[in-house]
Amino acid sequence: MKLKRNIVILGLTALLAASVWFWQTQTVRAAPPVSFKTIKGQNITPADLRGKPVLVTFWATDCPGCIEEIPHLIELHGQYSAQGLNIIAVAMSYDPPNHVVAMAESKQLPYAVALDPGGALAQQFGNVQLTPTTFLIDREGRIVLQKVGVFELRDMQQRLNRL
Repeated sequence: MKLKRNIVILGLTALLAASVWFWQTQTVRAAPPVSFKTIKGQNITPADLRGKPVLVTFWATDCPGCIEEIPHLIELHGQYSAQGLNIIAVAMSYDPPNHVVAMAESKQLPYAVALDPGGALAQQFGNVQLTPTTFLIDREGRIVLQKVGVFELRDMQQRLNRL
């Protein structure tokens, strides 16, 4: 009886883990048609991104995982920006803009950093609450990856190579 119960629990746990993995790695839906206002005053529109791969990451200056991802984002920018990749780091609405600007300057972030003061961008991307949350958008404007937590650099490189 105990063995049967353990097998059922193990099976349910595996099913739940598979569902979470599938949800985070196999999301394919249209990206929201949003514009991003960067800390440098640039307005990035859907037309600017059409036909290009885009990596949108929601982050915060006080998020350890977000800070851990910065070198990966810088590396991806260096590797793929010449091939059209746009990286847009969207600061969460609760992050003070002066903190965002200071970190972008101190880390010399080479990619676009946008503010989301009212939380509209996070809302349009599915009510993003946790950081980091990363979306990979293909050249057709479809979200092909939604990852909550720190992404694996090698996995992201492989995905970008296929776009």
